[in-house]
Amino acid sequence: MRVIGVDPGTRVCGFGILESENGKLTHIKSGSIVPPSSNSLPQRLKTIYEGLNQVIKRYLPEAMSIEGLFFAKNAKSAIKLGEARGVAYLAAALSGMTVHEYAPTEVKLALTGRGRANKTEVQKMVTSIFGIKDWGKTDASDAVAIALCHINFSQTKERYGVEVKRTRRRRRRFLLNDLPS
Repeated sequence: MRVIGVDPGTRVCGFGILESENGKLTHIKSGSIVPPSSNSLPQRLKTIYEGLNQVIKRYLPEAMSIEGLFFAKNAKSAIKLGEARGVAYLAAALSGMTVHEYAPTEVKLALTGRGRANKTEVQKMVTSIFGIKDWGKTDASDAVAIALCHINFSQTKERYGVEVKRTRRRRRRFLLNDLPS
C-alpha cells in the first residue's frame, strides 16, 4: 500500500509518501509546497493543487490521509485551512484515491503515545523511525506522521478484520452528589 499524507496549509502544505509492503515500511518522498506569500489566496491554492497533483501523478499513491480540522482560536485561519484541505480533497478525488481523515491528537497518540505531544516530539519519533535528519519544514515530517498513522490503522483492520474504534473523549459531568458535603 502506498499512502500520501498531507498536512494542509495555505502558507506551507506538507506531503509525505510512505509504502508498506509485507510488513516493511519505506519512506518514498516527503517535502512541502510553499506558494509565494505575495500571491493572492486563490493563486496560493492553485499552486498547492498543482504541486499535490504533480506529486500524486509521479508517485501514484493508492490513498490519501489528511489532517482533520481542529478548533482554532482564529476563525479566519480555520477557514483558510479548510480551503487548503478542500484543494487536497480535490486533487485526491480527481486522481481516484480514497481519503482518510485523522485528528491531530490521533496522529500524535499513534506516534508518540501522547495525544498532546508537540511538533518537535512528533518529528523526533518520525526521525527515529526513518533515520531522516533534515526534514526542511516541520510540515513534511507531520505529513509523514499522518501517512504512518493511516498505515497503522489500516494494517490493524487488515490483520484483525475490524476497524479500530476511534472514540471521542468525553468530559465527565459533575453532579451535585459528587461534591463533598
